[in-house]
Amino acid sequence: MDKHHISVGLDIGTTKIVAMIGRKNEYDKVEILGLGRAKSMGVHRGVVNNIMQTIQSIQQAVQEAEAAANEKIVDVTVGIAGQHIRSLQHSDYITRPNSDDVIDEEDIDRLINQVHKLVMLPGEEIIHVLPQEYKIDGQAEITEPIGMYGGRLEANFHVVVGQVSSIRNVGRCIKSAGLTLDGITLEPLASANAVLSREEKEAGIALIDIGGGTTDLAIFKDGIIRHTAVIPFGGNVITEDIKEGCSIIEKQAELLKVRFGSAWPGENKDNEIVSIPGLRGREPKEITLKNLSKIIHARVVEIIEQVYVEIKNYGHDEQKKKLIGGIVLTGGGAQLKHLKQLVEYITGMDTRIGYPNEHLAGESDEDIASPLFATAVGLVMDGLKRQERKKAEAIEEQEQVIEEPIIEDDVVDEEEEVVVEPKPIKERRSFLDKLTEGIKDFLDKTE
Repeated sequence: MDKHHISVGLDIGTTKIVAMIGRKNEYDKVEILGLGRAKSMGVHRGVVNNIMQTIQSIQQAVQEAEAAANEKIVDVTVGIAGQHIRSLQHSDYITRPNSDDVIDEEDIDRLINQVHKLVMLPGEEIIHVLPQEYKIDGQAEITEPIGMYGGRLEANFHVVVGQVSSIRNVGRCIKSAGLTLDGITLEPLASANAVLSREEKEAGIALIDIGGGTTDLAIFKDGIIRHTAVIPFGGNVITEDIKEGCSIIEKQAELLKVRFGSAWPGENKDNEIVSIPGLRGREPKEITLKNLSKIIHARVVEIIEQVYVEIKNYGHDEQKKKLIGGIVLTGGGAQLKHLKQLVEYITGMDTRIGYPNEHLAGESDEDIASPLFATAVGLVMDGLKRQERKKAEAIEEQEQVIEEPIIEDDVVDEEEEVVVEPKPIKERRSFLDKLTEGIKDFLDKTE
């Protein structure tokens, strides 16, 4: 198989590490060839805190995926999340030296580079600068300013900030596991690409990805990402509460949550009881399902309320910013029984569970189309997109070499109208691509 057509997503989570190999089929859908997963040992709340254990888990997941797909993995696209990620809104402008020239890519790059000069907290760096909308000489709501005239170009930006040391640590783990970093993506964006449709992103939607260590939020409206947030709580704190509240070990607490847990206490009768074997030589414990769901309910309400505060911070209450699509829940935590009803009850917004089957090929394995793997599927898609972009750029470069300069003798008559050929708008390189290169350089130097 052609190496250039497969892409590998590596989701380094708090509870599990997933390696997923995929390719595009002839219908432009993503076909998953192999999947490997390992228990994640060295990650806490989305941040690597033990390099050696993380490397082992990555290698284990990668080997499993390689065996399933019968492919050797070299390049990977990795997601970054974790409690150190935060986002802010920022407006900036540039004054153009000559307003008779049309606005081009250089002007926009200049504007974006200016945003990068924002002063951050120590150790923080800007990861993503996402232009929301532009203003030219006071004319607002311009989505694509290239090719227009104007003296003052301003824009509202959604700026995502994170700790560079944390991202470098992820890069270090990947390199030490014998892999090459092909690209970095924000995990909320990856999950969103996997589970949301174009229409939903247009209408306005909040994607809540409930992982083990963190809950990620991504808000879209008019097809543009408007807000991202990472809340440092996830499914693990629910398990922790069950462990404490019922005085049982973590493994049992996790099993109880997955098998019998519900986010809505009213569902269970008082007499529904689960018996849990005691530790060596001790009596078994009896736990009522009503108590179990009360513990889960209290913690889930706390997580959802924090997410809802972020949704309100974005401005969901304003008519123009209303999220018509409501909420989509994904991630492993979205599998909790009656969670959808609870979220609808707290937020008053329509809610559905997001399965990453929006872009998957029809014959994909059912396990893969689980909310658990939304981020991994999104990372595979991101890698495939990056490959297509590189291919297009390579073809473009070849064409430029072939083209001969044409010398025209015709003098254009003053009266004649000059037709300006619109230049095709090239996709701008995201800052994450530049960041990837920066981290690659950094890792090469430390060798």
